Amino acid sequence: MEIILVLTGTLVGTLSGFFGIGGGMILVPILISIGIDIKTAIGISIVQMVFSSFYGSYLNYKKGSLVLGEGIWVGVGGFFGGSLGAYISMQISDKILEYLFFALLIFALYRLFSSKIKDDGTVKTLNPMVLFIVGSIIGIFAISLGVGGSILLTPILAGFLHYPIKKAVSAGLFFVAFSSVAGLISHLSIGDIDLQKGLIVAFASLIGVYFGIWLKEHVTSSKHKLYLLIMYSTALLILAKKMFLG
Repeated sequence: MEIILVLTGTLVGTLSGFFGIGGGMILVPILISIGIDIKTAIGISIVQMVFSSFYGSYLNYKKGSLVLGEGIWVGVGGFFGGSLGAYISMQISDKILEYLFFALLIFALYRLFSSKIKDDGTVKTLNPMVLFIVGSIIGIFAISLGVGGSILLTPILAGFLHYPIKKAVSAGLFFVAFSSVAGLISHLSIGDIDLQKGLIVAFASLIGVYFGIWLKEHVTSSKHKLYLLIMYSTALLILAKKMFLG
């Protein structure tokens, strides 16, 4: 089991760095497929997200693709919402969580597919309170499902606010740093995290994060969007197989 967790962590870390996701969107379905129940998988995912998002955001900042600015307000909102998300997940059945996660993936896939992604361009600005509210809502919903929130935030930034795709990806991972810490604190207080498995996956993911961010800087935005669509579709198929075929 430990070897599987290490390999899984490295893979998820690579995807996290490349796509700007916390990794839960891929990690949760994989853990479910190897026999771990969804609530334990969510806890492991949150531990991994804390490690990958902080390290990945540091690397993105050094490379100049992360502009803090408005991201702080979205992040603070995500921390607030994420603090509530763990408690909400305790009140919802496993089956409902799976269907919510499935719907989340469909939404993200649709927004990416229908949006026109540009390599450059101006970034729209929003009122800080609006950003805080958006971050709070995403944080509540995302941490309940064991994902960092970039699965929703990145399509919103790129699809609705016309952020350049690579900046949207970096901002999404930065958001995960806030929401995942809040989720970790909440889940630890409840006592439903398998910390040993979580740390194995988390440390392994750091290697992947470094490689994923390096890879992101060496592809065009159009190819990046295509790879995002493939990644979202793969996660959707993995979860659908488990939900409908067993």
